[in-house]
Amino acid sequence: MIRPLGEKVLVKPTETKEVKKGGIIIPDTAKEKPQEGEVIAVGAGKKTEDGKIVALDVKKGDKVLFGKYSGSEVKFNDVEYLIMSQDDILGIIE
Repeated sequence: MIRPLGEKVLVKPTETKEVKKGGIIIPDTAKEKPQEGEVIAVGAGKKTEDGKIVALDVKKGDKVLFGKYSGSEVKFNDVEYLIMSQDDILGIIE
């Protein structure tokens, strides 16, 4: 498993269902990236200037909403994940 460092968060993007309208098949390259996902792991927290660690607002299992081009894509055990800063997360879906 991947363990994020510092204020980084490991997110597994939610699979989007393919929608066909009017018999038009949209190729994978034209599909929009998912903007929702589940937090798989979180880092220890953000380090302040005085050396204190501030805990992250998200936790493992949270469903989150993030920007379209946020994070870095990584593949581990044939599963695609995103590693991003907590600042890239727009909100928690409740």
